[in-house]
Amino acid sequence: MIAQIDWKYIKSRPTKFFSRLISYALFEGRPLTTKGRWINTFIFIHFAIEKFLPQIKRVKSPTFILGTGRSGTTILGIVLSMHRDVGFLNEPKALWHAIFPDEDLIGSYSRGKAKYRLGAHNCDGGVRRNAHRLFGAYLASIFSLRVVDKYPELIFRVPFVKEIFTDAKFIFLVRNGWDTCSSIDSWSNRLGQQMNGETHDWWGVNRRKWYLLVEQIVSEHEDLAPFSKDMLSWTNHTDMAAVEWIVTMREGMRLIEVYSKDVLRVDYESLCANSEQELKRIVKFLGFQREDNKVIKYAKQTLKSVTPAPSFELHQSIKKPFMETMEKLGY
Repeated sequence: MIAQIDWKYIKSRPTKFFSRLISYALFEGRPLTTKGRWINTFIFIHFAIEKFLPQIKRVKSPTFILGTGRSGTTILGIVLSMHRDVGFLNEPKALWHAIFPDEDLIGSYSRGKAKYRLGAHNCDGGVRRNAHRLFGAYLASIFSLRVVDKYPELIFRVPFVKEIFTDAKFIFLVRNGWDTCSSIDSWSNRLGQQMNGETHDWWGVNRRKWYLLVEQIVSEHEDLAPFSKDMLSWTNHTDMAAVEWIVTMREGMRLIEVYSKDVLRVDYESLCANSEQELKRIVKFLGFQREDNKVIKYAKQTLKSVTPAPSFELHQSIKKPFMETMEKLGY
């Protein structure tokens, strides 16, 4: 399935096929563990040209889907992409790398330094200009009014994004920790690979993302920081995923307090069980100019409740933080 396009998607709104294809081919880039990475050279040439040209279209109230990967962020983006006014970018990390080169946590486009957390101070005039030009070019290319960008790790960069787009909106997607971590473990085991003497999996090139997470984010948490040195040697994917889930969920809860008007919490389980009610709430929060029943119809066809994953044994050092975070989230 290319660009998350299947026959159900095409039949629901045929014109969206071209929108998703353009998003996939010209703006999202091909990260590690995917095929066709040769196209990245041409994508970055395209970005260089767009950054040189004047801004084509105004970027109004862009929406960013945040959370932990494997928590339903992609399917939510796909559902919202069914709206006639929306263009959906699925983890356009190549685009963000063109905007801010030190943001690549995985190592898909750079093996140099990378910053997990980005603040307002990391945004200067050039960063802001390039972001507006690239996102504006994207909207113009697909004839859309609003962009929905799913990039879970942006949850640690909200002040940076707000400095670029002052009217940005954020959806914080929450999913049961056991389910999320089990899905991460399954993804990494299924799609992880050895390439030219390197390991490429959920944790990037040779665990690059994991090291950055532990060194730059885990170190900020008093109950986790004492174990950070030990964590660097961990190899159990569910333990590692649990750490990522804990710090990400804590970050999301903090953002709701700081940016109460701009961050909306959505629970994946509720989204699947009550898709119409939840989608109406999301659309109202995002302030879409017109209703679109195609979104609700497609959501009902697509979103299905899943059987909860069983719990598993966690490393002793993270059992308490994990269960406390589950409780705070209402699980």
